[in-house]
Order: sequence, then structure tokens, then C-alpha cells
Amino acid sequence: FIHLFDPHSCCCRATHSDTKPKDPFTLAQKDLTSLYDDIKKELFVSKVELKSLCEYYFDGKGKAIRPMIVVLMARALNIHSNRAGDLLPGQRAIAMISEMIHTASLVHDDVIDGSDKRRGKRTINEVWGEKKAILAGDFILSAASMALARIGNITVVKVLSQVIEDLVRGEFMQLGSKENENERFKHYLEKTFKKTASLIANSCKAVSILVNSDPEVHEIAYQYGKNVGIAFQLVDDVLDFTSGASQLGKPAAADLKLGLATGPVLFACQQFPELHAMIMRRFASKGDVDRAWQYVLQSNGVQQTNYLAQHYCKEAIRQISRLRPSPERDALIRLTEMVLTRDK
Repeated sequence: FIHLFDPHSCCCRATHSDTKPKDPFTLAQKDLTSLYDDIKKELFVSKVELKSLCEYYFDGKGKAIRPMIVVLMARALNIHSNRAGDLLPGQRAIAMISEMIHTASLVHDDVIDGSDKRRGKRTINEVWGEKKAILAGDFILSAASMALARIGNITVVKVLSQVIEDLVRGEFMQLGSKENENERFKHYLEKTFKKTASLIANSCKAVSILVNSDPEVHEIAYQYGKNVGIAFQLVDDVLDFTSGASQLGKPAAADLKLGLATGPVLFACQQFPELHAMIMRRFASKGDVDRAWQYVLQSNGVQQTNYLAQHYCKEAIRQISRLRPSPERDALIRLTEMVLTRDK
């Protein structure tokens, strides 16, 4: 992998339009204003405790990156398909459902990882306990499934059901590890696709299905989402090493403490084979986490992982550039740059 990434060739300056593309957040803003309120309406439940559990993360404080990508993609596709940019009701519903599925998976992930912090506040399992956290995640997922059924398109149901399957399989992959080094990287990228990118890829595909019958257009939407999603997670894995805990809202080196070898560690292992044994025992011995941390910072693992993220962003740009130009399309291109430069 290492020789593939050259810092000078991997520049993601997009050469699309002369005017500066609009900020993606600003452009998607009016479609997202009622997002969290709409989600709370879907979570209509009379039990007071279940209500507060389910609404806990829908407080408007999340980045809402996923629904933002879905909204921009929907508008870009609508314009590409010779119609007004405005969202169809089903497309708006998909943006909301993507955030619900994402949040349900966070609630369950925190139980699996035994996390006590998320987005700078205590996790649901920390406040209410694991049993109730599992039920809350299930309830959010069931509300998302009902909203999905109401869209009334069988293909869309199939595409978004795939996401839920991928989330489960990805979590299972994360629980296992691979002995062989080449297999290990493949395993890591596949797990990253299933746990993070599948949701974005298939949500983008779903909004394309509602407006265009051309499978090539569905594929453009899917490929953009997939590549941005993988890049997003690779950057996330880098931030675990480079960002202060205060910025991330969760402790740094969290992945190592969970026994997970992400991109920076796998690249570092090529320079420091001593990491191999630590990876295999999931950094469980005393001092493993600190030593692995040191090795990663001495290696060019972080840099290599960033190059890899750039490679995925370039591919996302190449795909989305096949759509007819629009402010939303350009915002999606701009978004790939923001994914690479974010620090939290």
C-alpha cells in the first residue's frame, strides 16, 4: 500500500467551477432545520422514560453529516434528472431515516464498547444502563423501519435494509481479527465500509431511486457515498491519534484501548513489526496501548492513512463530477475537502 500514495499527486483541489462553491452546511440548512423535530415526531411514544431515552441524542447537537450528504445528493440528482431541485417527500424521509439508523447504531455500539462518553455527554448506557440502552436502540430502529415502509417503494426498503445488515456484519468483523497482514488491511477496509460507508452509500442510492430510473445514476450516487464514507472513517481513525480528547468529545487513543488496530496502526506495523504481536493480543498486555501509540507516532502511519483518505475523496469527486453541474453537486465536491481537513 505504502508506495501507492504520493503526497504531491494526491491533491484534492477540485477543478469544477470558477466561483467558490457554497458551503455544504449552508446549502442544506433549510432542508435540515426541522430534521430533529421530524425525528422526534417519528419517535412518538407515551412512556415518558422511553421518550427521554430516545430523544437523548436527537438534541440538535450532532453534526448531522449523513442527512446533509443525503439532502445535497437528492437536490443534485433532481437537477441532473431535469426537474426542480426541491426535495421529494420520500427523499426528505430518507435523510431522516439515515440519521435514525446511524443514531440507533451509536446507542448499541456504546453498549458493545462499554463507552461512557459520546458527543461530550454521558452515553445512554452510562445514564440508564445497558438493558434500557439496547431497547432504546431497537425502538429507534423500529421507528426508522416504519418511516421507511411509509415511503412505499420496495427497492428503497431493500437498499436501506442492506444498511442494517451491514452494520451488524461490520460490528461482528470488528470483534474478530486477522492473522495475515494483507488480509488484515482488507478486513479493516471492508469493516469500515460496512460500519460507516454502507449507510452513506445506500442512502445516496435510495434518494436516486426515487427520482431516476437509470442504474448508472444510482451507481454514481452509491459510489460517491461509499468513497466519502470510507474517507470520513479513515480521517476519524487518524483523529483518534492526533486530536485532543477535548475536541473529539471522547478520550483519545480510544480505539487502541478497545483493542482495535485501525489504519495508522496497520501502516505503522509495516515499519515496526513489533506491533504485530500487540495487534494479535488486542493491546491487552500492560503498556501495550502506550507502546503502540508511540510506534504509530514514530511511523508514517498517520500520513499514509491520510493519503488513503485522499485517494477515496478523489474517487468520490470523480464520480459526482459525472452529474450535471449544480450548486449542490459543487457542495458535495467541497464536502470531500472538508472531510479531509476536519479536526473533530
